[in-house]
Parts: sequence; C-alpha cells; structure tokens
Amino acid sequence: MKGDRVEIVVDAGDTTRTYEVIATRAGRRVETAVRRGVVEVSEVTRSGTVIRTARFMATRVLALVEQPIPRDDDQAG
Repeated sequence: MKGDRVEIVVDAGDTTRTYEVIATRAGRRVETAVRRGVVEVSEVTRSGTVIRTARFMATRVLALVEQPIPRDDDQAG
C-alpha cells in the first residue's frame, strides 16, 4: 500500500522533532509496536520481511500519527 505513513513527534529537550516512516513501494506497509519502553515503527513487505525500523524511547514520544493511503469511495465495499 504505497502511501502508508506514520509520523512520530519526539521531545528533544527544549524543542520537538518530527520523523516520518513511509512505505516506499507498492505492497509495503508500516507497522508500529511498543515493546519494553521502546516505540518501533517498521516498514514491512507483504511477506513480513522488515526493510527498516525506527526506534524511539516511549517516554520521549509525544505523538504517533498513523496516516493510511487515501482511498476512493468506489473501492470501499
């Protein structure tokens, strides 16, 4: 699903930083997981192979915004 994207807003002391993980090719998706105080955002292929992963300390993450690909109304249903 080219176009799937996750924005991560992180506290960087006196300011905030925004990072994006985007599905770069058709058929890939972006998955999020919170494990042991770490937020992981990964780009994954159809078969489940992880292409790249971004890791952030959960205590520093201010917002995690998942933005799916925009779909036409004709495709729904």
